[in-house]
Amino acid sequence: MGIPLAPGDEPNRACIQLYHHVAAQEELRGKNVLEVSCGHGGGASYLTRALEPKSYTALDLNPAGINFCKQRHRVDGLTFVQGDAENLPFESDFFDAVINVEASHCYRNFPKFLTEVERVLRPGRHFLYADFRFADGMAKWEKAMAEAPLKILHQRNISAEVLRGMNRNSPRSQDLIARHLPKFLHALGADFAGVKGSRIHKALNHGELSYRSYCFEKPTAKGASPG
Repeated sequence: MGIPLAPGDEPNRACIQLYHHVAAQEELRGKNVLEVSCGHGGGASYLTRALEPKSYTALDLNPAGINFCKQRHRVDGLTFVQGDAENLPFESDFFDAVINVEASHCYRNFPKFLTEVERVLRPGRHFLYADFRFADGMAKWEKAMAEAPLKILHQRNISAEVLRGMNRNSPRSQDLIARHLPKFLHALGADFAGVKGSRIHKALNHGELSYRSYCFEKPTAKGASPG
């Protein structure tokens, strides 16, 4: 994408570009934004600094991860909250955008998550989303999205771009795995990181796995305006 990055962000360019692609589908400046399943918070930190939302709330189920985020990412306007993606601890019709990147394949009840996203979004506002599915789970994924109380505005297959990012990241990922994981977890770590030659990398390369990005809108009541 060629987006300008600070020196401290540059080593994470591939991941940041994925976040930027997903979040920049709609204007976030001055908006109240929620990210569901923020992990260790690097994407939340970048988007808060780069896209200048009014507020950015980043939620994750893992309390240890949230504690890490609070210590690591101290950015004005950014708040970290522990919570469940399928039971979001927020009032209805509050957020202008909800972001979810590469997490929903882990949820037990994906349709319930989509219902919660619709509930917390203001009418006329947007769900900005990216994830992957293997071929045998594609029909179920597409059915859940088609039946969700949200309207798909546009979608894009970004498998080729994600594969390029995996290739770019592979040497760094392999080094981190070797230094920080016990040997018996190396294969699992390589698969999680999409290291070149791993199961995930091969599936994406051979078309057995599809990675997509979406922009959804919460419908407004007839004749109403998003405000």
